[in-house]
Amino acid sequence: MEPARTTTAEPQTIVHVAGNHLMADLLGPRDELLDVVEDAFPRAAITVRGNEISVHGDENDRVGRVFQELVLVLEQGQRIGPDVVRRTIDMVRADERPSEVFTHELLRTHRGGRVRPRTSGQKRYVDAIAGNIVTFGIGPAGTGKSWLAVAMGVQALQNKDVERIVLTRPAVEAGERLGFLPGDLMAKVDPYLRPLYDALHDMVGTDTAQKLLERGAVEVAPLAFMRGRTLNNSFIILDEAQNTTPEQMKMFLTRLGFGSKAVITGDVTQVDVPGGRSGLGDLQRILDGIDDLAFVHLTGSDVVRHRIVADIVDAYAQRGG
Repeated sequence: MEPARTTTAEPQTIVHVAGNHLMADLLGPRDELLDVVEDAFPRAAITVRGNEISVHGDENDRVGRVFQELVLVLEQGQRIGPDVVRRTIDMVRADERPSEVFTHELLRTHRGGRVRPRTSGQKRYVDAIAGNIVTFGIGPAGTGKSWLAVAMGVQALQNKDVERIVLTRPAVEAGERLGFLPGDLMAKVDPYLRPLYDALHDMVGTDTAQKLLERGAVEVAPLAFMRGRTLNNSFIILDEAQNTTPEQMKMFLTRLGFGSKAVITGDVTQVDVPGGRSGLGDLQRILDGIDDLAFVHLTGSDVVRHRIVADIVDAYAQRGG
C-alpha cells in the first residue's frame, strides 16, 4: 500500500490497535480485509504503520469507526472475514454499532458454534422477540427469520422460561394437499416443516432433537391442528405465515395461553395461499397499538446467504416483484 500524501489542512483519524495479532486479523491475509475497506471508501487514504492506522481525506471519521468497530469484534474473540467487514461498513454508514450486533450471543450449538444476529435488522428482531409476547418477523428469504426464531425458542427452553417449543406451518402448496401425500401424519407434514426441523437439529443435534420430540418438549404440527387448543407455557413459531388465510391467522393468534410467546414469520412477496388472501396482508394496521406485540421488517440488507441473494432480492424489490 502506497503511503498517503497529506497536508496539515487535511482531516485525519488515527486508530491505535493493541497487539500484533489483532492487527494481522484486522487487515486479513495479504491485506484482503484492508482492500475491502479501501474499495468502499475510494476517497480516503489509509496508511498502516506498525500498530497504527491513519486515515486521511473524505470520510476519515467514518473509516476510523469501521476499524474501531472491527477491533471491538476481534477483542471478543470473533473471527472476521470480507462479509463481516462489508456488513460493518453498511452499519457504520447507517450510524449503527456493529460490535453490539456481532457480539450478541443467543446460544451455543451442539457443535460449539455460536448463534448470533449478523445484521442490525436481525438484532432488532431478536430484541423484539425477547421483549414482547408476540413478534412478527417479515422479510425476504435468507434474512434468518426462522433460524433466529428457533434459536430464541431453544434458548427459552434451555432457560426453563417455557416447557415446550411448538413449530407449525400452513401446509400450502397451491392449496391444502396433505391428503394426497403418502404416509402417516408426520410423513405428510415433513416436507412443509423440514426447514424448522433442520434449524432445530443444527441447534441441538439430531439425537437431542429426537429426544425432545419424543418427550413432547418440541411439538411439530400443521397449522390446522392448532384449532381448538390453548397453548400455555410454550414458545410457538408459525413459519411461512403469508400462506395463512385471515381466518387461520386469527385462529392461531387466539391459541396463545399464559406463559407463552409467539413468533410469526413470513414473506409477503411469496404468497401461495389460494385466492391470494394472506393473513399477513393488512395485519399490522389491524393490530397496531397492542402492547407486547411487535412487527419487525427485514430487508435485502439483512440477507445472510450468498451476497448474490441480497442483490436478487433488491432487484425484485425495485421492480415491485
